[in-house]
Amino acid sequence: MTKKEKAQIVVDTLERLYPEVPVPLDHTDAYTLLIAVLLSAQCTDIRVNQITPFLFERANTPEAMIELTVDEIREIIKPCGLSPAKSKAIHKLSHILLDEHQGEVPQSFEALEALPGVGHKTASVVMSQAFGVPAFPVDTHIHRLMYRWGLTTGKNVTLTEKDAKKLFPEELWNKLHLQIIFYGREFSPARGLKLEKDILLQTIGRKSEIAKWSK
Repeated sequence: MTKKEKAQIVVDTLERLYPEVPVPLDHTDAYTLLIAVLLSAQCTDIRVNQITPFLFERANTPEAMIELTVDEIREIIKPCGLSPAKSKAIHKLSHILLDEHQGEVPQSFEALEALPGVGHKTASVVMSQAFGVPAFPVDTHIHRLMYRWGLTTGKNVTLTEKDAKKLFPEELWNKLHLQIIFYGREFSPARGLKLEKDILLQTIGRKSEIAKWSK
């Protein structure tokens, strides 16, 4: 089976399982999405969604955010982990949005990635989900699954993103990356995987991965 054939099976299966996929992080606009994605680094979406209501009640715009101190932001977001770095990044990027972007979240990868605490994956999520620009954000779930399915070498997320963009049609990227995340959480977790539940691993997975989980 070629990688293209495997990719088509992935698309067909995920479209059947998840015809509609919500963005996992609760938000109301591009700014609150940007902050939520930044907070999700090394933190679960569930935890982020528990914390952001408290943060956004205090400040859901750059103007309101800079009225808080870094320590106040840090105290609110502490359960997310990495709060010292994240609170500084949130405060500083909010200043930059006001000083350089008229208080708006910029609509380019280059400008987003120039913001404190915003890497390529975060920028990709914002571009795809806030602005509808084709992007394929690769997190640890997607990285793991693409390797399990034999669609990438799995060396790093950068290569996985390149492989995904080659294999899947651009018009599917924004929805498909979310479908893969939902599938991974429900059927193919990092730990405690049950092979009989993981349809795609059984169908198109690497032989070594199938053997690993069939023991």
